[in-house]
Amino acid sequence: MKKLRYFLLLLFLCIALVGCAETKLLERVGLVTLIGYDLGKEESVETTAVVRQVSTELESKVAVITAENETSQGTRAKINRRAAEKIMNGQLRGVLFGDEFAKDGIGHYIDNLLKNPAMSGDVIMAVVEGQTKPFLEYQYPDIEDIGEHIYKLLEQNVKSEQVVLSTLHEVAKDYYFMGKDIAMPIIRRDEELIEISGIALFKKDKMIGEISVDDSFYIKLSRDDYHAGVYELKIKGDDLPSSVMKNPPDEINLVFDPIKTHKDVKLVNATTPEFDLHLTVQARLLEIKPNVNTGKIKNTEALEKAISNSLSSEISRVIAYCQKIGSDVFGYGEYYRSSVRHSELTEEKWHELYKEMKVNVHVDFTLLRSGVFE
Repeated sequence: MKKLRYFLLLLFLCIALVGCAETKLLERVGLVTLIGYDLGKEESVETTAVVRQVSTELESKVAVITAENETSQGTRAKINRRAAEKIMNGQLRGVLFGDEFAKDGIGHYIDNLLKNPAMSGDVIMAVVEGQTKPFLEYQYPDIEDIGEHIYKLLEQNVKSEQVVLSTLHEVAKDYYFMGKDIAMPIIRRDEELIEISGIALFKKDKMIGEISVDDSFYIKLSRDDYHAGVYELKIKGDDLPSSVMKNPPDEINLVFDPIKTHKDVKLVNATTPEFDLHLTVQARLLEIKPNVNTGKIKNTEALEKAISNSLSSEISRVIAYCQKIGSDVFGYGEYYRSSVRHSELTEEKWHELYKEMKVNVHVDFTLLRSGVFE
């Protein structure tokens, strides 16, 4: 009998606690799927939220709401006052920064997002050419949910390894850990379409430059494992001997997909500093124009050498540009810090060394097979 009373008391307490919990029925809340940040007047921030609202008939509609205040939390309160339902961040999938906002610094907002317990580390972050407000408010005829569309656009390009990974988790890691800078995709409106137009490069939390989407391949290849993407490369016709191609054009276009890559980075001189970057790439040739007979071993070897030289040159070019603007998106500062004991490396000290850094790039490219069926 005593045990029964304890059981009934426990059951009563559980029911009471559940009854006290805040009700969050789907039709009573507005789900924020994407937010964008722009510079407001003076020191304020302008926040634009894409909100999905579900009715009792399970019909959903998307609203784009903008508010301006001194803080991001203040704009959220204003957005709440302008929304038909209470705003919830549990379904947030993307965070966008206007390019001028990104140049001003995003560190404070990275910190705020991390402090939010409802925020997932898988939220994808990107920069918008221009301001996010007109970009999100534009009436795209073939896009019903702008927040979902942008998330899927970024997600599928990340998975296919066309652009760098820029989740909140990855961006925060690069921001807080000394020796590596942030990189994230840039998106823009091209008439009625949305496209990825480049990669934003940061120094600490400020955007200081950008590279093309094609050049992001060289960043991924030299700092990450790469095995899912397809890439188009141009090699000089003069790089192939006449025995392979007589009267070659100035440029030869080829497409390959790396099946397996491996990188090895070694610090060979701590004073300069100087690194050796060795990359091995095993790939499948999907297309080459004009055609080269890769059935002959000598032709294949000559083609592999030309591709290796071209990749080495292009990677060196991108590294040199990143050094010029002062963005270490490759993470050479991490390699330096882990290789030099008692270096007492600081952000300021590393960026001074980074300007004079030398990287010897060596690429060993191998064609495993030509085409899909061979």
